[in-house]
Amino acid sequence: MNDEKIISAIKALSIAQISKAKSGHPGIALGAAPILYTLYSKHLNVDPLDDKWINRDRFVMSAGHGSALLYATLYMSGFDISIKDLKEFRQIGSKTPGHPEVFVTPGVDASTGPLGQGVALAAGMAASQKFLKTKFDGLIDYKTYVLCSEGDLMEGISYEACSLAGTLKLGNLIVLYDANNVTLDGDAKKSFNEDVLRRFEAMGWHTDVVLDGENHLLIDMAISKAKRIVDKPSFIEIKTTIGKGSLLEGTNKVHGSVLTKEDIRQLKDKLKIDTDLFKNITTLRKEMATFIKIRVNHDKKKWETKYNAYVNSCDEETKRFLESLNQDKRYDVTRLFKDTIFDDDELRNINQKVINVIADNFPAFLGGSADVSSSTRTYLNNFNDFSAEDYGAKNIWFGVREHAMGAFINGMALSGLRPFCATFLSFSDYLKPSIRMASLMNLPSTFIFTHDSVMVGEDGPTHEPVEQLAMLRSIPNHYVYRPCDANELIGCWQTILNNDKPSSLVVARGRCKNLSTTDPISVKKGAYIVRKEKKKLFAIIIATGTEVSLAVDIAEKLSLKGMEIRVISMPCVRLFDEQPRSYQEEILPIGYKTFVIERASKFGWHKYVYNDKYIMGIDEFGYSGKPNDVLEKLKLDDDTIYKRIEKLLK
Repeated sequence: MNDEKIISAIKALSIAQISKAKSGHPGIALGAAPILYTLYSKHLNVDPLDDKWINRDRFVMSAGHGSALLYATLYMSGFDISIKDLKEFRQIGSKTPGHPEVFVTPGVDASTGPLGQGVALAAGMAASQKFLKTKFDGLIDYKTYVLCSEGDLMEGISYEACSLAGTLKLGNLIVLYDANNVTLDGDAKKSFNEDVLRRFEAMGWHTDVVLDGENHLLIDMAISKAKRIVDKPSFIEIKTTIGKGSLLEGTNKVHGSVLTKEDIRQLKDKLKIDTDLFKNITTLRKEMATFIKIRVNHDKKKWETKYNAYVNSCDEETKRFLESLNQDKRYDVTRLFKDTIFDDDELRNINQKVINVIADNFPAFLGGSADVSSSTRTYLNNFNDFSAEDYGAKNIWFGVREHAMGAFINGMALSGLRPFCATFLSFSDYLKPSIRMASLMNLPSTFIFTHDSVMVGEDGPTHEPVEQLAMLRSIPNHYVYRPCDANELIGCWQTILNNDKPSSLVVARGRCKNLSTTDPISVKKGAYIVRKEKKKLFAIIIATGTEVSLAVDIAEKLSLKGMEIRVISMPCVRLFDEQPRSYQEEILPIGYKTFVIERASKFGWHKYVYNDKYIMGIDEFGYSGKPNDVLEKLKLDDDTIYKRIEKLLK
């Protein structure tokens, strides 16, 4: 195969995209093209005509700014990308967005861009393969590859994830490090001067180095060696020159700036391309795509034979689980609790019982916490701990690594699983970038948050959430659930596991009262009536979580004074906002005084009330003290809230 010519074509196509769009990152495209060419042509087990094949190798472009390089490589490999698509690089509605986006571009396995996220997400993909391989008797045996940059390795999330990957001995994870020693602002040594290989060795990784990143034969040998290492993940440092061949090569100026016409002209000469950069590559594309097809087809056919034999011999539950990896799976959660009666208890304790039943019944459901399962109550009692000794277990010990934990379960969701992770609500800030990426990718990742109010008490303001609910609700396409009791909790899980959306489930540490009027089925509407007025409607109270029972108590007291109050439980604001206007106005009719009770930030609630006085919320940090003392200090204790509402009604 014409290796050098194809590498030159990949470089040319990358630069052509960037030049046409007048936007992009030519540095990595010119420097790392031999890496991607070698990976795709010689190693990656993928079928460009079947890019959703469940046993394909995964590739994550963690250095997402190298998207032009990835698209050029995918095109040359035979994926469903055209020259027209390449010419529409970074344009609205194209298959070739500015940074890679899963479900948009054929062959792209994950959305990347925020540095470090891709590395952490890939660790989750690798862990998923280990889990699935165990569940399906060795049938699922793909590898996960990553291309990362200095920036990826500087971000703390990547080291959290790599530390965990080393602990778990994920031998199917191979990271290729584009070591060009340059960042956006200048020489990387000004901010990044550590011995990366020794650090990865200390984390339990196999390490290797390729001193000449232009030599595809050396890259090939290093990847081949890494593939033979099965008891630890592999990290290959590949020394490259950023912007190789450009007049600006080796400098930060070529990182994210479009090349000048003069630079492109001389680059054509070096690449031995004397015409339009988009033209005269059809033959080379066919050559590379055919080579990949021949290399992969034999092994894929053998695997398909193995797959068919396995499907014909396994039990029905296993067959459904296997088929669910590439299609939506419906979960009937309410059925599991049809005859279950829950006593009044802490909602986190009830949630533990619920998720244990879910885990027992749904094989794709698994997860863990950031070293707080004893507090969040998220341990799955009937399953072992996921480890190098037991990859078929369901309890993942993430350690104190919230940043990586969020991205890790995103990788698992991309692998067809239904993962969750858990920590305290105040620490959801640590997961924010991963939650945002889950929402952008539309992944069914579930983030469980406990200790949901200032009633945490003695732990003080560092552990008492205030603004976190508003922050989570502000994320587009993210569904935040705050149930008030066991009935709503079951309804939340029914909705979460059937809408294939990223979700945050916020449950109280405090004791909750199970109400007779709550309804699991109504949760899917986001809000519904839990106390209907007995006579003429006087006012409305909206509440969430444990504040719902308080709202009902207040309504009963006011009813005795001739003021009939309707109480609305709103476990998911976004779901309610998605309901038809007729339903919204049916339960929240216009023209009545409306109050909100939620012991958290008032932000986001003003659309339902007349002014700020009608929101019983918090616009300051909490205090360290007894829970009731904290509420009294914030003037949010039960009695004060009742008197405030009564005064406003009078």
